[in-house]
Amino acid sequence: MKTWLSLVNTRSYWLSVAVLSLGLLGVALYYQHGLGEAPCQVCVQIRLWVVAIAVVGMLMAFISGGAITETAGSALLLICSIGLVERSWLLYQLENGRGDGSCEFQLGMPDWFAVDRWFPEIFEVRNLCSFTPEIFLGISMAESLLLIGVIGNAAGLAGLAKALLPRNVNVSHH
Repeated sequence: MKTWLSLVNTRSYWLSVAVLSLGLLGVALYYQHGLGEAPCQVCVQIRLWVVAIAVVGMLMAFISGGAITETAGSALLLICSIGLVERSWLLYQLENGRGDGSCEFQLGMPDWFAVDRWFPEIFEVRNLCSFTPEIFLGISMAESLLLIGVIGNAAGLAGLAKALLPRNVNVSHH
């Protein structure tokens, strides 16, 4: 019988990370284009972290494994998930009137990374930060993204744990 840790850092695991991240982007685009919920600066920054997670998942799904590769992929997943949590926390604070940060009507990326100009339908800031829509059962998009980011952090930590375990250690229980 396999444990959940034996599934971490497998091709299926990384493909799942990529597909789930692209699904999150799809939900954001549905809210934007289907329901008319224009994204703010922080929302677009969150999208960038989600896309980064998807790219890590796709790359890792097609790069052959090994301790160094798994460690690097899991570390990148953890870094991106921390970024997702940080931006989601800021958005949560802003929507609840507790944030001391501000939100601009532009993304503020350098010219060499002008994704808001290259892909405006995905990354263009179209609103000021205020609130996020309810996803379900009174849970806001910011709250949902916080939870997803925490799950991403756990996945990154699990991947690091598995990658750093000695290869002869059996991670399954009998």
